[in-house]
Amino acid sequence: MTRYRVTHRTLYRYGEPVTLCHNEAHLRPRSGPFQNCLSHQVNVVPVPDTVAERRDFFGNPVYYFSVEKPHESLDVMATSEVEVAWPVNINLAEPLSWERAAEITQTSRDPECIDARSFVLESPFISIEKDVAAYTAKSFAPGRDVLESIREFIGRIFVDFTFDPASTTVATPLLQVLDQRRGVCQDFAHLAIAGLRTMGIAARYVSGYIETVPPDGEERLIGADASHAWLSAFVPGIGWIDLDPTNNHFPVTSHVTLAWGRDYGDVTPLKGVITGGGGHTLVVAVDVIRLADRPHSDTSIH
Repeated sequence: MTRYRVTHRTLYRYGEPVTLCHNEAHLRPRSGPFQNCLSHQVNVVPVPDTVAERRDFFGNPVYYFSVEKPHESLDVMATSEVEVAWPVNINLAEPLSWERAAEITQTSRDPECIDARSFVLESPFISIEKDVAAYTAKSFAPGRDVLESIREFIGRIFVDFTFDPASTTVATPLLQVLDQRRGVCQDFAHLAIAGLRTMGIAARYVSGYIETVPPDGEERLIGADASHAWLSAFVPGIGWIDLDPTNNHFPVTSHVTLAWGRDYGDVTPLKGVITGGGGHTLVVAVDVIRLADRPHSDTSIH
């Protein structure tokens, strides 16, 4: 397993004093079969007047806080230590066509399939569009194996689209991303999810972090790491399979899962409402530091 320390800092500076703010944060990494959050701490300046924690509909840890006194800045620092050990082999015991996978997902009484069905529907950031369906269908020939189809589709996004941080914003429509063939990890995850949903394959949005490895001979820049996004696809007989279209591979040791939902709107790292403030500037810095590796057994899912 690999252990990381993740720091995620969000700093708002306001043009005028804010008299009241209410905020929700998805900043605590999830624990699950391939990841264990060992420790987590959130420091907020100014010190909040109210703090509460809960789990959202998808089981993600949520941190709520409010600041009920005038302030001209808000500084939120989350620090976590996480152990990660992703599976190295993902295979079906028997061949399964993508049509049959979609049928099982939508009709089976198995609890996992029932839970997955909500991820076949449209969501606020992801609509079912005919142009997206046409683009996706090229990888889903009739009767083709579901894993082969999904892998090829993710690979095509990697080849066909250019990573360009200046090309989109959170509000950029999915069809614009498809048309301009440019975007960021969030856009590629949304596009992949939309495509899979048009084929009847359940897919969910995953937010997290990825370790940035600098080129040989160069110093690693503090704060150079960024929030990352990928997706999980549901395959009956296996379960949820994570895929990273930005890098064209299954998540490896360097991926740290933060939260998952239908789309970005369900797992925004920090969101809230304020009274006052005027204009504002925002600085976000993420740092993912590898602490240690320790041996672990070869992990597979079938």
